[in-house]
Amino acid sequence: MAADNGDDDYQNRIKEGDYVVLKRGQIFKAVQIQQKKKVIFEKQWFYLDNAVGQLYNTTFEIASGGILQPQKVEDAESSFDSKEAGTDNRNIVDDGKSQKLTRDDIETLKEQGLKGQEIIQQLIENSSTFRDKTGYAQDKYIKRKKKKYENTVAILKPSCRIMALMYHGREPGKICHLRYDTLAQMLTLANIHAGSKVLVFETCAGLVLGAVMERMGGYGSVIQMYPGGGPLRAGVESFGFPAHFHDMLHDFPICHVNALLAGTMDTTAKDHATDEKQYNMAAEKGQNQPEGEQQGNPEEQSMETGDNPLQDQEKMEEEKRREARAQDKKMKLEEKRRKLAAAAALLEGRNADGLVIASRFHPCPVLLGLLKFLAPSRPFVVYSQYRETLIECYTKLKEQGGTVNIQLTDTWLRHYQVLPNRTHPLLLMSGGGGYVLSGTTVAVDHSKPAGSQQAEEPAPKRQKVKDTEG
Repeated sequence: MAADNGDDDYQNRIKEGDYVVLKRGQIFKAVQIQQKKKVIFEKQWFYLDNAVGQLYNTTFEIASGGILQPQKVEDAESSFDSKEAGTDNRNIVDDGKSQKLTRDDIETLKEQGLKGQEIIQQLIENSSTFRDKTGYAQDKYIKRKKKKYENTVAILKPSCRIMALMYHGREPGKICHLRYDTLAQMLTLANIHAGSKVLVFETCAGLVLGAVMERMGGYGSVIQMYPGGGPLRAGVESFGFPAHFHDMLHDFPICHVNALLAGTMDTTAKDHATDEKQYNMAAEKGQNQPEGEQQGNPEEQSMETGDNPLQDQEKMEEEKRREARAQDKKMKLEEKRRKLAAAAALLEGRNADGLVIASRFHPCPVLLGLLKFLAPSRPFVVYSQYRETLIECYTKLKEQGGTVNIQLTDTWLRHYQVLPNRTHPLLLMSGGGGYVLSGTTVAVDHSKPAGSQQAEEPAPKRQKVKDTEG
């Protein structure tokens, strides 16, 4: 048990090279812990050197010189002097003259080394209207000044929820306005768990892919279907997964799906042809270059070759570098070919356990193509910011069959402020969390025509009606 506690304590401490999330108020930012690297967050700069070895979720104060210092408990729990409070705010006029301290005075207090709490206390003492405000108004005033003058930052461990909050708060367009509660519903509806084989097609900066990998815990297989030249995984890097998590991750270009389904895809032959073409182009380039160099006079050539050994050495070094680059490129092409063949082998079984789609592209053709890789009785989930695209998917699925329990839902979330004597919904809240289409695949017997089952059923007997004389 002691060994387990020691291992947990090691995992919960910040280490150099870790990806962490900085938090101040409701603002988040993902960074990597690096020595002597200046980090700019919320118009403040500091170094993360002193954070190494501290526990996650620790709140730090930013001292002079950008040095982080763990915040003391008494400083975090300290209360401000507000003995008096008014009954209402009707006599308070916001004319900008209630605060005696000027901006220059506040800057002077900062230069003297006063902490944020001490500056706030000075603002309270020099405010002529603070004691006339109600207790609620005083709390709002202190909270607003804390946000402005307290130089604190919390360091959190990346997680699916925190990353979703960060992207949705800073750059919602990058993740197709996917909210964290919608992402949680998608993971549940797709039945993501350890040991499963999941197909993921997303253009949400890697957020959905990272959430799936986190839920699987490094066990199973995740196949990322990507458009374009290569997969986008910026969000996955910010999760800071261990190395063995990436062993379960595969990628496959979406443009090759039809060829794989038709059985006409031959990655080895295609790649060999590409390699041969590139090799021939490089050879032609290498042959043409000396011919261009030999256009000079023979005397000049003899002087360059015979009389300048430095140039000969430079040419040899350049030739070695060129060969090294060609060898490196060949190794990368071989590695890419191997990964593509491994992903194709996983897909050829058509026994995937789940499908998750969250993309800015129209999901209908992608969904109909990738559903063929799922085994029967497996869930699929499609997210879209717009309802109309999912209605088209719903109609197509109903027409072609092979799926049951198809549901199209929208998600709605409301935050509440829960404080003494003032509990109410927040004034500003998200208007919508997008739409989710979910369902389950079933096995379809294509050997029988659609109307054969009805033809085999016996015709219902007609009930005899006795003629009665009137």
